[in-house]
Amino acid sequence: MRTRAALAALVVCAGPQHPSPPPPPPAAWRGLIGEYGPDSLTRVIILERDGALIARIDSAESRLNPSGDDFGSSAGPVRFARDRDGRATSVAIGDSLWPIRRTDENGQFRIVPVRPVEELRREALAATPPSEPGEFRESDLLELAGLDSTIKLDIRYAGSRNFLGVPVYTQARAFLQRPAAEALVRAHRVLEAAGYGLLIHDGYRPWYVTRVFWDATPPAQHEFVADPATGSRHNRGCAVDLTLYDIRTGAPVEMPGGYDEFSRRSYPDYPGGTSRQRWHRDLLRRVMEAEGFTVYPAEWWHFDYRDWRSYRIGNRRFEELRIP
Repeated sequence: MRTRAALAALVVCAGPQHPSPPPPPPAAWRGLIGEYGPDSLTRVIILERDGALIARIDSAESRLNPSGDDFGSSAGPVRFARDRDGRATSVAIGDSLWPIRRTDENGQFRIVPVRPVEELRREALAATPPSEPGEFRESDLLELAGLDSTIKLDIRYAGSRNFLGVPVYTQARAFLQRPAAEALVRAHRVLEAAGYGLLIHDGYRPWYVTRVFWDATPPAQHEFVADPATGSRHNRGCAVDLTLYDIRTGAPVEMPGGYDEFSRRSYPDYPGGTSRQRWHRDLLRRVMEAEGFTVYPAEWWHFDYRDWRSYRIGNRRFEELRIP
C-alpha cells in the first residue's frame, strides 16, 4: 500500500511536461501576458510556454523572439505599448493593433446585475424549487471546516468580493454530502504531501441563491450560472468551488483565470496564462478526478462529485442546517 507522500508524488509527476511547477516567467513579461482585442472578440492571446512568449493569433501560434524592447515573430514585428508600470495597453502585430482586455476588477470579475439583487432575493425566497420525481438519498451534509483544520475557506458569496458585488449568503460556511466531503478530504491530504492545500470558495448552495444568480446574470453569460428550472449540483450538495493554496506561504496559488470570471480564461483547457499557472490548474484537476470528481467544462474551479444524481435539490439556508 502506497504512503500518502508516495501517492502525492505519483499524482504530481503524472503531468505531461513538468514533474514540478515550472518557474515563473521573467518579471518584464508579466504585464504582457493576456488577451487582446475588442470585448466581443479575442484576437490575440499572449502566453508563456516553456520559457518562451507565444502569440496565439486566432488559432495559429507564433514564438516571440526578443528584439530590444519589442519582439520578432513569423507573423511580423510585435510591439507592445506599455503604461508606466510596464503593463501592456495594446499590441501591434504587423499592421494590426489590438487593445488589451481587462477581465477583472482588483482580482474579482464583476457583472452589472440585470435587476437589483435584493429584489431578486425576495422573489427567490418566495419561490419553490422544481419538483423532482423518484427516489433520493437522505441529505447528509458535512461542514468542511470541521473535517480538517488545514482546509481553508474563502467564501466569496458571504461578502461583496464576488461577481455580483454584494453578499448572498448569511454565513461564511461550506458543506458537502458525506461521500463528497470525505473524497475532498482525501484529495486535500494528497495535495498536502506535495506542499499544497485546498481553499474552498463554495459547496452546498441553497436553490434560492441559484435562482438569484440566474435572474441577475445577462442571458449571454448564462453559461456560467446554473438554470434554476433544473437546479444545480451545488443545490444537491455534490459540487465544490475551490483552488489551491501554498502550504509554505499560506497564499492562494495563481491560476490562468480568476474565480467566477465569466470568460474563456475560466475553461479548464484554456491555453493562455503561464506554464506555472496551467501546471497548478492541471494538478488540481488530476487530484480531484482521482477522487471521483469531474471538472465543469466552463469553470476550472468547479468540481462535481460522481454521486450528485443521488440527492434531491436542497433549499435550506445555512442557518437552518443542523450539523453534528
